[in-house]
Parts: sequence; structure tokens; C-alpha cells
Amino acid sequence: MTLENVHKRLLDNLKTGVVLLDRQLRLLYINVAAESLLDISNQQANLLFIGDVLMNAEEDIGEMQTALVKNVSFTKRKAELKVMHDKTIIVDYTINPIEENGEMQALLELNSLEHAQRISREEALNSAQATTRELVRGLAHEIKNPLGGIRGAAQLLALEIGDSELTDYTNVIIEEADRLHNLVDRMIGSRKPLVIKSTNIHEVLERVRSLVEVEVGGYGIKLLHDYDPSIPPVQADSEQLIQAMLNLVRNAMQSLESPEVEHELGEIMLRTRVLRNVTIGTKFHRLAASIEVIDNGPGVPSEMLDTIFYPMISGRPDGTGLGLPITHGIINQHRGMIECESKPGKTRFSVVLPISKLDE
Repeated sequence: MTLENVHKRLLDNLKTGVVLLDRQLRLLYINVAAESLLDISNQQANLLFIGDVLMNAEEDIGEMQTALVKNVSFTKRKAELKVMHDKTIIVDYTINPIEENGEMQALLELNSLEHAQRISREEALNSAQATTRELVRGLAHEIKNPLGGIRGAAQLLALEIGDSELTDYTNVIIEEADRLHNLVDRMIGSRKPLVIKSTNIHEVLERVRSLVEVEVGGYGIKLLHDYDPSIPPVQADSEQLIQAMLNLVRNAMQSLESPEVEHELGEIMLRTRVLRNVTIGTKFHRLAASIEVIDNGPGVPSEMLDTIFYPMISGRPDGTGLGLPITHGIINQHRGMIECESKPGKTRFSVVLPISKLDE
């Protein structure tokens, strides 16, 4: 292996985005972390002017040009930069002028703040959910005992009154006791261990699509998909993954059935992509699979975005607030992560799963 290849491999293993610019601020090289941040490949970036990659960033580009002219380093904290494909990143960046073979160049380092914020949010959510789960399990035990007594008493009463019309009332008591028992079970979540096997995520999504297509008939909702066929299989419990994705798609459906929807055609997009050099929690993964569920509904209220994965939190009067927490639990068991971005007209739930064995 040549020294040049060693240097490239080292740069591509960095989590910091590294961009090499010439004197005219044209891109000479970007490493893998920068490709992910800027949403462009090294090949596509070759000799592009930095202004064609960072949109509406005249002030930042001016600072970079000044640093080059004066041969001084410049650092900016919490810079919000708009890049290609309508993506916004929040980074700390440093521009360092360097001289190479008599030519002035610049090394641009990009440190994503979203990564650190994501880890902090995920750790806080996991901790809060663990506490909530133990609390709910304790309450469930206290609720199930009297429910069993109520149901048993209603059954005995039904036997005593025989064929009387009063059995209609005892049947209501039994049915409602069963409904509450099932609700408590859903709050606790499944304790069954995952059945891990090599799983094609597109087979999972197609199964979800086939289930949902029956339900959306007559509601003016269109199901779309945009799959990346290059995604290799993931190690997952396919049944649990189907349940998680089904919850997300049904959540989108219910959003599109809201009276606040201002258009006639609702759309739900299922999109998959391969992600490279991804950190999930505190673990770094060379490859990961991204699954997005996007709808054009009214969006999640901003005050609920930080709490939608907690149990019993719902934006609908008839909602139980259990679907998203169950989904979060399933994804968490798969050592993945789930996030939500929302504004009126576009809500995106993003699931990221490592493409690796769970026991690595």
C-alpha cells in the first residue's frame, strides 16, 4: 500500500469532515465524513466551487477567502449551512491555509454538532423510557389484579342470572375488562426475545405496503416508494421490524386523515438509502441502512416533537399514544435509532439500522 493510499484511508476513517480547497476555493478532495455531511461524493465534488456546495453562504465564503488571503486560520462555531438537496447542517468549522508545492490551498474541517446533539437526545430518551417502562410495569401489575377479579366476578354473576337480559351488562363488564387488560399489555410491550436473522428490509417494507394498501382504499392516500437496491441484508427480527414500520406508516395515515389536511391527495413515501460512517448511540458503524417514512400531512406540533416517543403522548383525541413508543423500543432493541423531523406539509420519521451483526 502506497503512502498516499495510507493517508486517504486515515482521512476516510475520521469522523470529522475534511475538505481540501485550492486558492479559488474549488474542491480538490473531500473525505467520507464530508461526503455524508455535504451530501455529495468526492467524484461529484471535484473542482466544484465551494459556493456550489454551500448555498447562500456568501458571508462564510467571504471569511474563507479572507483567511486564505491573510494566511490565517479562521473558526466559526455553530454555523448553520444549507447544502445540496435542501439539507441543512449545523457545524463548527475551521479553515486552515496551507502551502503545497508553492501553491496556496485551504483545509476545511467540519465538525457536526448534530451528531453530539443526537447522542445526547437518544441517551436522554432511553433513560427516560427505561424509567417510564419500570413505572408502567409496576402500575400494570396493580391494575391487572383487580381487573382479573372484576372479570371473574362478572363471569360468576352471568352464570347465576342464567339467560336473563342482564347478561348483556355482564358481557359489557367482561369485554371492557379484556380491553383494559390488552391495553395494559401493549403499554408494557413485548418481552419476547428477538429472533435475529438476515433480513431484506425491502421485503419488510413491501409486506407493510401490502397491509396498508387495503386500509388506505377510499381515503385518497397514495403510497410511494423509492428504494436503494444496493442495501445489503440487516440482522433483524423481521416480524418485529414489520410491526415497527407498520406503526410509522399507520401514524402517517392517521395524520393524513386529519381535518387539518389542506390538499386532496395524501402521499406516504417509503425511502431507503445506504449510509456510511454512521454513529448510533456511541457506536460507530461503517455501513447502516436508512428507512424513511415521509408524509405530506399537517405535521407534528412543535411542542410535541421532544415527547412523541414517550408512552401515552398522542396528538389525536382518540389516540392511545403507544404506537411510537413501541416502535422506538423495537428499533432500540435492534441497536438502531429513530428520529422525527416535522413541519406543516412534510413529516419524516427516519430509522437507521446498522448493517452488521448485533453481537459485534
